[in-house]
Order: sequence, then C-alpha cells, then structure tokens
Amino acid sequence: MPTNKTQPTDASVKEYLAAIEDTVRREDCRWLVALMSRLTGHPARMWGPSIVGFDTYHYKYASGREGDICVVGFSSRKSEISIYLSAPGPLQESLLAQLGKHKMGKACLSVKRLSDIDTKILEQLIAASIAEVKRLGS
Repeated sequence: MPTNKTQPTDASVKEYLAAIEDTVRREDCRWLVALMSRLTGHPARMWGPSIVGFDTYHYKYASGREGDICVVGFSSRKSEISIYLSAPGPLQESLLAQLGKHKMGKACLSVKRLSDIDTKILEQLIAASIAEVKRLGS
C-alpha cells in the first residue's frame, strides 16, 4: 500500500512564513498559525514543504488506504491561501454561506486575503472541522 506523500517534517514554520513575499499574506498566515494553534492546542508543524499543519489523526478509507495527516492546516499558494478542513461537519454549508469571498473544494477552503472574509465565521468553520475529526475518530 503506498504511503501518504504529505508527511510531517522538521522544517521551520517560522522560515516558511518569513519566506512569504506578500506582507499582507504573511501576516494572514501568522494569524492562522495563532488561531489554529489555539483551537487545536498543538503547535504548528510543517507537513511536506508547504503545509503548516496542527495536530494529527489517523484515517482509513473503505478501500483500505490509511495514513496520518494534520487535523487542520493551511498553505500559502501562488494566488491564495488554502485552508485544509479535514471533516465538513453539519454546520459547514450554513457557515460557508456567511463567510464571504471564497472557494470551497472537498476539504480545501481557498481565500485570497483574510480581509475578504468574516474571520469569526472562519474560526467557527475550523473549530467545527476539528470537532468532527475528533468525533469521527472516537
């Protein structure tokens, strides 16, 4: 069975953040570090070369594929910030409707800048995803 390509590393989160050229995006990412660390109770850790992740959980699909991944995380991409929400939870749809300018994939929320969204709603989305991961893991 193949292993997950995205693994935790010993790379520096501070160095990753410092290398973000756009000053507004860098500050947005620093804000996300503080928020996600507070919500998970875990420090930031690099997962692969570009994901800042928090906490960890073991997943197993019906196909038999399994692995470990961060509970929540984010990555500064070329034109946006990708926020990884591992489990949708029952409130996700209604919260997304209140969030502001964003795109949502299966587990990836994309925003250009935090000023484009309601960060209180974002906090609720992240907290709900964390709670759902913990519920599913029980």
